[in-house]
Amino acid sequence: MNTATDATDAALLGVLQESVPFTQNPFSDLGERCGLSEGETLARVQALKEGKVIRQISAIFDTRSLGYASSLVAAKIAPEKLEAAVAVINSHPGVSHNYLRNHEFNLWYTIAVPPISKLGLEGTVDLLHKLSGAETTRLLPTLRLFKIGVRFDVEGSAKPGDQSAPAYTEANRSKARPLTAKEIEFVRLMQRDIPLVAQPFLAVAEELGISFEEAAAMHHDFLTTGRMRRFAAVLHHRKAGFGANAMGVWAGPQDDPEALRKLGETMAGFRAVSHAYQRPSYPDWPYNLFTMVHGKSEEECEQTLAAIAGATGITDRHALYSTKEFKKVRVRYFTDEEMKWESVHTQA
Repeated sequence: MNTATDATDAALLGVLQESVPFTQNPFSDLGERCGLSEGETLARVQALKEGKVIRQISAIFDTRSLGYASSLVAAKIAPEKLEAAVAVINSHPGVSHNYLRNHEFNLWYTIAVPPISKLGLEGTVDLLHKLSGAETTRLLPTLRLFKIGVRFDVEGSAKPGDQSAPAYTEANRSKARPLTAKEIEFVRLMQRDIPLVAQPFLAVAEELGISFEEAAAMHHDFLTTGRMRRFAAVLHHRKAGFGANAMGVWAGPQDDPEALRKLGETMAGFRAVSHAYQRPSYPDWPYNLFTMVHGKSEEECEQTLAAIAGATGITDRHALYSTKEFKKVRVRYFTDEEMKWESVHTQA
């Protein structure tokens, strides 16, 4: 590839990952930041999507703030049952990520269930445990959010120990409240992949039956209340040059909440950490702090994890690498599919 093109695309990918503005001509506004015209910006974004570097450009909502219940789930599945178990688990519309990882707990998935679910989160995971034939299933919901926000260093300037302030933490979240019918429709529209046209948000306002200014105000309200973390591009990390991801799990203090909080905040301060959480521990799972790290190689991930270990002093830790991706999609909020799944499987 031409290095000038690489540098321009890298700069464009950088701003796209941060935020796409809800303006009448967002690609013109983005292009100005990279020295590009609106037409050049659209053409480059189109090429990056066709090249599978950009996965999707859409709203990234905060699941809990929309009233959904969600969790990371770890399961022990016997190798001979794995294929059938994956099919069962992936059939749930609320399962957005599902990976095989290098651990005794070998299957890891994330699930979200809507506020109208009759089973609820625990009931749904219990049912998936039975249907999948798992030996053990551990529910690992977020107890405290220290950081969330994937931002790949496509520019190539970051180092393993670099620090940055988290863009989204527990403090940004709003208490869940029932959404109005118009707000639910806004979520449904904004979770779609944005069309690559000059004025994509005008259609959103038209479909909502409100003015562009009213739609922009709703967008602003979702951002300021934390219901929407950002409207931005999500990348195919391997196509973007990040071939490794490590879920660092750390055994922090079990009886000192304040020390645990400080450790989590320290971990979240590392630029290479995209997710940092406190989660529950179990007798067979002592790890209560989680950090997700992406890198161009496992060696790069290990360098970041080593830097975190040095900063926190935690020695009881593991790096869980994904060895196979079974599912990776965006959660689709307020659809009929979740309740159809629940109805079919509870009747059965």
